[in-house]
Amino acid sequence: MSLAKPLRKVASKLMAELGGAVTIRTVSAGAYNTTTGAITETTSDAAVQGVLDQVNAREVNELVQAGDKKLIVAAADLALAPTTVDKVLISSVVHQIIRVTTIEQDNTAITYELILRA
Repeated sequence: MSLAKPLRKVASKLMAELGGAVTIRTVSAGAYNTTTGAITETTSDAAVQGVLDQVNAREVNELVQAGDKKLIVAAADLALAPTTVDKVLISSVVHQIIRVTTIEQDNTAITYELILRA
């Protein structure tokens, strides 16, 4: 018997009770404009609840900086797994996703831990 489904529900309930409102902005590459040489981006927003925290000193390395933040969101609340191309809006401030860590059970995502930089 798999624990993944009940764990996903528990994670979603915990985020709803303990988390704050954030917006995950999924960014997709669009068409290439031959005149400007730019690729258009298409975005879609998903409003979710997440637990926000500061990165602790032990997590700082070549990729993670001292001023970065850590956001945990329930995988059940998102249609797609976030990537480093996506963005997160918290209180009207746009954050870049630096790293995504997936917490799994039986190859099913339970939560995503996002390292963010404003």
